[in-house]
Amino acid sequence: MVRNLTRQTVVADRGTVADTSRTRRTGLLKHTSLEKGEGLWIVPSEGVHTFGMKFAIDVVFLDKKRVVVKVRKNMVKRRIAFSFRAHSVLELPVGMIDESGTAPGDQLELVRS
Repeated sequence: MVRNLTRQTVVADRGTVADTSRTRRTGLLKHTSLEKGEGLWIVPSEGVHTFGMKFAIDVVFLDKKRVVVKVRKNMVKRRIAFSFRAHSVLELPVGMIDESGTAPGDQLELVRS
């Protein structure tokens, strides 16, 4: 689960972590969609691309303390986004940034079950 501690909202209730070379490289490329509540946390990562993806995503860039440094809403196919200040990236279904109110400066928490 990923929670926004600053806004007291849930960002993703079914989050997956990509923390190996293979899982970071594959990311969401094999998915046909990302359902509400799902998310992929890529650690470490300063950037993502949507080349080869079948759907758009919201992207949240986080520093080592899991503070949001940048957001990118509705990132469509064949795009690249990055932040040199980021240590990890959270990929979400389109609309989750707005729904959770997530913005730069917010503190996120990853709760592993």
